[in-house]
Amino acid sequence: MGKKTTFVGDVSIENSSDEAKLIPAGEVKDVSLDLTDAIGLGPLKATAVTSAPIDGQKPGTSGLRKKTKVFMSENYLNNFVQSTFDAIKASGTDVSEGSLVIGGDGRYYNDVATQTIIKMGIANGVKRFWVGKDGLLSTPGVSTVIRERGPVWQKAFGAFILTASHNPGGPDEDFGIKYNCENGGPAPDALTNAIYDNTTTIKEYRICNDFPSIDIATIGETVVESADGSSSVSVEVIDTTAPSVKLLKSIFDFDAIKNLLDRPDFSMIYDSMHGVNGPYARAIFEDELGQDASVNMNAVPKDDFNGGHADPNLTYAKELVAIMGLDKKGDKIDVGDRKVPSFGAAADGDGDRNMILGSQFFVTPSDSLAIIAAYADCIPFFKAQGGLKGVARSMPTSGAVDLVAKDLNFDLFETPTGWKYFGNLMDSKALYGGKDYTPFICGEESFGTGSNHVREKDGVWAVLAWLSILASENTDSSKPLVTVEDIVTKHWTKYGRNYYCRWDFEGVDKVAATAMMDKMRADTAVNTGKVAGKYTIATADDFTYVDPVDGSVATKQGIRFLMADGSRIIFRLSGTAGSGATVRMYIEQYEPKNLSSPVADALSDLIKLALDLCDIKTFCGTETPTVIT
Repeated sequence: MGKKTTFVGDVSIENSSDEAKLIPAGEVKDVSLDLTDAIGLGPLKATAVTSAPIDGQKPGTSGLRKKTKVFMSENYLNNFVQSTFDAIKASGTDVSEGSLVIGGDGRYYNDVATQTIIKMGIANGVKRFWVGKDGLLSTPGVSTVIRERGPVWQKAFGAFILTASHNPGGPDEDFGIKYNCENGGPAPDALTNAIYDNTTTIKEYRICNDFPSIDIATIGETVVESADGSSSVSVEVIDTTAPSVKLLKSIFDFDAIKNLLDRPDFSMIYDSMHGVNGPYARAIFEDELGQDASVNMNAVPKDDFNGGHADPNLTYAKELVAIMGLDKKGDKIDVGDRKVPSFGAAADGDGDRNMILGSQFFVTPSDSLAIIAAYADCIPFFKAQGGLKGVARSMPTSGAVDLVAKDLNFDLFETPTGWKYFGNLMDSKALYGGKDYTPFICGEESFGTGSNHVREKDGVWAVLAWLSILASENTDSSKPLVTVEDIVTKHWTKYGRNYYCRWDFEGVDKVAATAMMDKMRADTAVNTGKVAGKYTIATADDFTYVDPVDGSVATKQGIRFLMADGSRIIFRLSGTAGSGATVRMYIEQYEPKNLSSPVADALSDLIKLALDLCDIKTFCGTETPTVIT
């Protein structure tokens, strides 16, 4: 019934159809109306489809990830999307106001999932959608669109991101979905818990089956009206890269970076590993910075990442690593007379991770975070706001940034793994009325780095940060090039070196891996005070985090063995694997003076101790890692 409809006298209305019908506008007087055959919503008609709970839909640290064929099975995606809409609305969000963003890394099934989410969104009351061209939006790109795109009355209330991040893609590989909130960051624990609870009780999902498929290959707006004219829905396909490029140009000095890139003694290569980062890299380095297309490698997104594993580390970015003159352990290889690029970088499938390389030199993610923090003032975003105020790292990340924070008097936080914990710190003042820790830089040892410009880690941001550092050290083109290795060595000389590595045991039996973790958890009291060779375990515990912003508590975040000399051994069961389980083992030893030992040599005794403490050979049948970083 419209606002201009009034009833007078004796009026009766009948509707035996399966949808609501519009009562004519104007005065309805002394009449019996049968609306059964009246025009209805047409393409906007919602249908309730009977369903039932499906096991295993609990989101991990970065959403729900499973094999693609699991997502393609009957009702699997629909159940999770409906459970998410129900949780969003129950949290107080009015989905009929503002916009819903949809985008992903372009992996197999993204196109189908995008259309499904649009149809289900309409059935759940969404009136406006912003969809990345070709369904492509990087994870930091989604955060940018949520936070930056206007006008205000159309601002996004959230987003579905279709990605399994650094996991392989294709019909026989992994697919994933996550929900980000109106601050641009991942859904907090309270919301993901509500989503999971809904998946365990779901009885039906709602979908507009007759809504037409949207041409997501063409930028522009499609408006679809209901057949009775009572309602309409807007789906706008937006430029994938433009919002991010605009934001990054406001953060960095592109002129200074271009001067560096144009030096005859400087060269770079950026490997997007056939993920969503490719369009961003081309827009920035070719269109904005005027570089030749050859600086970008594997820059065309493919739904199976060209058969590769789009994870930017020494093992999986092997093509780039070889070009940069290294092997999968980060050691130099014989390159003969071949000229090695001055700078190399890689991105993962959804563009939120980064690996930084110099000529025959690997920068660990932990060192990268510390060095960016130390050089923050060379980036206009930080300098213009009075300098960096706060830094944070995930618990498994090395303590290299801690030394910088202490020296430069930054607020420092150690959080569980998961970017949402950093987001809370960034929004401490804006959302919670607490202390303002921004400008802010944060990072994880898993090749994730970022700042408060968005609420996700941002791979291309980290690359531009490193190029800004190099530009600041190379303002005089008549002098020899200050290299990536020079900068890292200078940093170690001042702060000491945190020798660090991570061993990943991928695809192990989840039951066995869980039993191993439970055994270490049960033995923490026994292991505290234990002497093993030259090490004394000062504390063995299971990391618990009490959020200083909202008071929430995160438990079982990793088994820690903290040595009396400051060395650390940490074990985590990863929540980002699509199938099976991944055990991550982290080893760290701080050396204030010994700066040049091979990493394997410096950590050999700790590694032996770690393998003894976890007994992974007994539980999982192997002591050989899949990946070492």
